[in-house]
Amino acid sequence: MPARPQSAAEFHALHMDFLILPNAWDAASARITQDAGAKAIATSSAAVAWAHGYADGHHFPIDKLIAVVEAIARAVNVPVTTDAEGGYDDDPARVRENVRALIDAGAVGINLEDGKWPHELHLRKIEAAREAGVQAGVDLFINARTDVILKQLVAPEEAVAETLRRARAIKGAGASGLFVPGIADSAMIETIAREAGLPLNVMARPGIAPAAELKAMGVKRLSAATGLFNAAMAATHDAAAEFLNGGDSEKLWARRGTPPDYNKLFAG
Repeated sequence: MPARPQSAAEFHALHMDFLILPNAWDAASARITQDAGAKAIATSSAAVAWAHGYADGHHFPIDKLIAVVEAIARAVNVPVTTDAEGGYDDDPARVRENVRALIDAGAVGINLEDGKWPHELHLRKIEAAREAGVQAGVDLFINARTDVILKQLVAPEEAVAETLRRARAIKGAGASGLFVPGIADSAMIETIAREAGLPLNVMARPGIAPAAELKAMGVKRLSAATGLFNAAMAATHDAAAEFLNGGDSEKLWARRGTPPDYNKLFAG
């Protein structure tokens, strides 16, 4: 399921207004999310890793991620973007190959993070990812993530300035958007959205403003991150505990609600 160039254009266009972006972890969660009204589907690296029995943080094998993206792209008809963590390699040439494989699997966007690696390496990885998109003939949406705030890479009073410094550099390297996870302060969000020069993506978390207010601040994308996965696993835990405690089939059946015809969803 190679990436569709028209889907890439559609995904870029969604950032012109305000995109609420849910994060899935497999084909079923992606398709259900699409049926709920999602205009695009993202993966969460943590959710994908956990769903397959791996820890987050570059522990999930890239070949397995490629298979997950391919399955999701086959199951949905909206643009797919995938969390590629740090590109799954420290060598930009290998990052280019990995990103190209994700594009060939159906992704029209990626997240690419800096973490605690050198900022200059992040820039080289962004350049490599852009090259992969050009080679594939896809205008890849590169959502460059900086963990300045999430991982407290600088003193708190320097966080906004450092985020903006990195934003200017990643824009020059070919990024399409800026992802700043961990931020909730509205004044900081508004400043970064105004001055970054790239569409700003923030992450759903307690204390962050509602979507309408974020849009008014200039934010272009709100990601669910691991929110849906955690909600689904909490429901699974509660249903399993209840069933194990009493073996009540009626209660278990009632928890189903009114499920879709899954065979029909995945028949074609």
